[in-house]
Amino acid sequence: MIPGMNGLDPRRINAMMKQMGIENKEIEAKRVIIETDKGKIIINNPSVTEINMQGNKSFQIAGEVSEEKGNEIPEEDIIMVSESANTSRDKAKKLLLETKGDIAEAIELANKK
Repeated sequence: MIPGMNGLDPRRINAMMKQMGIENKEIEAKRVIIETDKGKIIINNPSVTEINMQGNKSFQIAGEVSEEKGNEIPEEDIIMVSESANTSRDKAKKLLLETKGDIAEAIELANKK
């Protein structure tokens, strides 16, 4: 029995959900990685449930969460590209992000544009 569900057992809840057109199934997974603009969210040993509601799928994920920061460009690199290519700080940072931190390529791109 699930607490707070007034005595309903999980089988009855699943039967009710199926009547409403909601299906769920467990997905075996070792790791889930969510990539964002600011880095990665990594979920180890996840419990993943796929929920299919009238053709729309959604996923519920629980587990051990950790984060990896990404796309952080050192200030010295931004200054070097900005001064070498005679461009703004913002443009230098954008170019470094584009080139995944490659200073020489960022300067080269800045001079081409």
